[in-house]
Amino acid sequence: MSAETIERAAVSIERDGAVATIVLCRPHRRNALDLDAWIALREAVLELQEDSQIRSVILTGADGTFCAGSDLDKRGSSHPLDRMRVVNATAAALGEFPKPLVAKVDGFAVGAGWNMALLCDFVVAAKGAKFSQIFAKRGLSVDFGGSWILPRLVGLQQAKRLVMLAETIDAQEAYELGLVTYLVEPGELDEHTSKLAQRLADGPPAALSQSAAMLEHHTSLSLREALDNEARAQAVNFATDATDAVRAFVEKREPIFTGEWAVPGVTRVE
Repeated sequence: MSAETIERAAVSIERDGAVATIVLCRPHRRNALDLDAWIALREAVLELQEDSQIRSVILTGADGTFCAGSDLDKRGSSHPLDRMRVVNATAAALGEFPKPLVAKVDGFAVGAGWNMALLCDFVVAAKGAKFSQIFAKRGLSVDFGGSWILPRLVGLQQAKRLVMLAETIDAQEAYELGLVTYLVEPGELDEHTSKLAQRLADGPPAALSQSAAMLEHHTSLSLREALDNEARAQAVNFATDATDAVRAFVEKREPIFTGEWAVPGVTRVE
């Protein structure tokens, strides 16, 4: 399929086969998002969630910058709690997205923009990228899920350091802290991210989605609860892609993961 682009005021979706790319399109503000842009991003995420042709998604920013967080110059007259409900709905849509989601980070990822990347399943960053939990320098506390995701990734002490001191760190340090999955040369960023997204799109969609969900909930479960979840997930997998994958192993061929219900004699309800 040729690449198709759907333009919005602040967000675009580019489709190329089973991979879609969400692009934040406010380069004049370093892709900082105002209220309308947060809504547009959430709508884009929900649209791709419902699109059965899309199996993995890349999230990135236009013109060499990922995202500078919220556009504080365009707060409007609404109550801050109402604005935060909109922002939080977008964060929840990203964090709960059931398909593989890859952040492609160049330039700055700041405040909510950094936490936006961390809510993705993978972060691919160019070596020149910069990161900051800048909230404290603006008289704000951490948001966009940072209070939830940071301690899980780096532990409590490092999370407090990043948030309370609001330091800017480079991509190498972010990688060493475990906040970047792949660190690449700037000229390799597009190719590396595209290959990763395609590899994920070629994988078993039901299995990947269930694995990601179980890993994300690991801290709130007992061992027994986690084992029960794994058993239920495997039952779904054996009714989806696992049977053909086992057959492919025996036949010494590559499996074809369709994500389709594959129980003989059972009709799938659309």
